Amino acid sequence: MANKHQELNKTFYILIDEAQFTRDILGSGITQIGRANYGQRGMYFQAFTGISTGLERIGKLCLLLDYYIQHNGTFPDDKYLKNEIGHDLIKIYEKSKLIIDRNEIEFSFQNGVIDPIQIEILKILSKFAKGDRYSNIDFLVNSKYQSDPIRNWHEKIDKELYKKRVSKQKKEKIEFNAKIIGKLLDPVSSVRHYSESREEINNMESASFLTGMMESIAKYRQLYILQIVRYWVEVIRSLQSKARKLGYNDIPWFTEVFAIFNNKDSYFLTRKTYETD
Repeated sequence: MANKHQELNKTFYILIDEAQFTRDILGSGITQIGRANYGQRGMYFQAFTGISTGLERIGKLCLLLDYYIQHNGTFPDDKYLKNEIGHDLIKIYEKSKLIIDRNEIEFSFQNGVIDPIQIEILKILSKFAKGDRYSNIDFLVNSKYQSDPIRNWHEKIDKELYKKRVSKQKKEKIEFNAKIIGKLLDPVSSVRHYSESREEINNMESASFLTGMMESIAKYRQLYILQIVRYWVEVIRSLQSKARKLGYNDIPWFTEVFAIFNNKDSYFLTRKTYETD
């Protein structure tokens, strides 16, 4: 009996460690996606790595808890996650729908990844997790799997957020400011850069516009990702309660670890950093 007790305590602390690690990398990734721009392209890869890894891990925690509930307090072997799911965020999300039906989970917020922009975010991050993180290497070695996650993000996420969430008045102000900066600085300065879409930026007006655009959508980038994370937090909240009722005392309160992600949109829109509570 003592050995069983020790085993359960070890399971408890391993689950806590996994949840805290997942919370930290999600927080780091979400913070970085609010800062990333054409001048700091490395931040995109930091953000994509943290967010895709974090979503994969919280999703797998939910799948493990569902298995634990269905099999009276036992976890699956390593083949269950490796062979059936791998790093495919889309597949993990699709399996969550079965979990929701099986466990009759109710939601306080949205009950799925529903918005078209959220769906595109999940697709881009899933491709990144499965191989797009090596996009630059793939280009150099002429791989048939070439894809550009930053360009895809800019075209399918940023431009859509700018069109959908930024007011006409704000857009006009960004365009006006960019023109003024161009007139003032283009005669006395030079720009040699390229945008997220890999288009050349050779004047201050273009650079100013892209900066203004990024600043206007930064909080919406974070919001849409946080909504996806919050969906998983609501799933794990229900599963932890059912798992704990089995009485083995090895399931922690995951929602305490992920509490920062279980907030209203209005809170998400006013907070910029998620690396600490």
